[in-house]
Amino acid sequence: MPTRKKLLYITDQDEYTDHSFITPLFETYLKKHLTVDIVYFTEFKSDFERKDAHRFTMPTRYKDILLDELNRNDVPVDTYDYVMVRNDITIMKHVLDEKDTYHYKTAFRLSMPKRRVQIRCYMAEGETAFLDKMTDKFKTYNETKIINACDVFLPTSPSMHKEFFPNVTTKTIICSPGIDPKMLHPNIQHRSEEKRFIYSGTLDKVREFRTVLDAFSKLDPDTWKLIISTRDPQYAAELVGQYNGLEDNFEIHDAQTKDELLDLIAKADIGVALLPDFPIYSTSTPVKIFDYYTSAIPCIMTNAKHTNTVFTDRHDAWFCEFDQDAIQEKLEYIISLSKDTITEVGIKGQQRLLDIKNYEKIAEDIAMKLEAL
Repeated sequence: MPTRKKLLYITDQDEYTDHSFITPLFETYLKKHLTVDIVYFTEFKSDFERKDAHRFTMPTRYKDILLDELNRNDVPVDTYDYVMVRNDITIMKHVLDEKDTYHYKTAFRLSMPKRRVQIRCYMAEGETAFLDKMTDKFKTYNETKIINACDVFLPTSPSMHKEFFPNVTTKTIICSPGIDPKMLHPNIQHRSEEKRFIYSGTLDKVREFRTVLDAFSKLDPDTWKLIISTRDPQYAAELVGQYNGLEDNFEIHDAQTKDELLDLIAKADIGVALLPDFPIYSTSTPVKIFDYYTSAIPCIMTNAKHTNTVFTDRHDAWFCEFDQDAIQEKLEYIISLSKDTITEVGIKGQQRLLDIKNYEKIAEDIAMKLEAL
C-alpha cells in the first residue's frame, strides 16, 4: 500500500477565529486522501503548542522563521510533500526560499483579496484611496512573481483569479467554498403567517445594507420579519433603529458558533445574500449562501456570475439586482409565494450544491490534482 502524501497547511488565521471553512475541507474531507497538518497563529501565547496530533499553534513572532520553529518543535518539515500557504504572501516567499532544502511542492491559497477589501472600506468611509491603489498595483506585481514561482495557485474562483491576479500563469486548482454533507440541518417550520428572512454576516458601509433595509421598510409590515445574525449587534441595532414603527420586525442575534448559526437559520424561511456589485463580492459565492442551504433555506442573492452559474432564478434561488426598487419587487414576489413553494425552492438549491459544491467532492478534486503535480 503506497504511503499517504503529507500536506502542511499554513493558515493566516488566529487560533480563536471561526474556522468553519478550514475545518470541513482540510480537517475532515481532505484527510481522507492526504495526511494534513495545520498551523494556526496566536498573538496571545509565547510558545509553540500542539492542539492535537495534526493541529499546531504558532506565536506570530515566529512567522519569519516558521519552518525552523516547526523543526525545533519536532514537526519535521522534510516529511511534507506539499506546503500550502493561505493568503500570507510573506510566508509564501519564506516557504519558497526553503523549497530546495526540503523538496516539497508549494501552493498558494487565495481565499479573499484582503488588501482590495481594505481599499473599498476606505472608499466607503469617504477617504481617498489613490495612494492605496497605486501601492496595490506595485504589491500585486510582486505577489504575482511569487505566486508564479509556486507549483500551484488555489483561488476561490476563476473570476477571482482573473480579477485580482490576471498575470498568474502557474497551474491552478479552484478551491471553492461548499456545503458540508455532514452538517445538514432540518428546516424548522414556524406557524406564523409572516415570511421570516435571515441575514448572517458582517454589516458595514461597504456592504450597503441600508439599501436592503430600505427595501424591507417599504413592505407591508405584517408580512415579514428579518432575523440578523452579526458579530456587531450594536451596529445592527443602530441601523434598524432608524426605521420607526418596525421595531417588532427585526430580531438581532450574535451567533457565537457554527452550530448556533445553523440553528438560527433553520428557523427562518428565506436567506438574504444581497451585496453590491463590487469585485470583492462578485468573484466568489458568499459563505452565507452555503450556510442557508445547509438547512435547505432558499436564498435571495445578487445576480452575478458566481451565482447564476450555480443557481437558476425562481427554481432553486432568487436573483436580484442590488438596488432598492428591484429588491423590494423581488421580496414582494417571494412573500406572495406559499410556504410549500418556498420550501421546494430550498430543497432544490440544497441538492444542487450537494451535486456540484460539495466539500467531499471538492476535497477529492484538490487531492487528485495535487497528486498530479
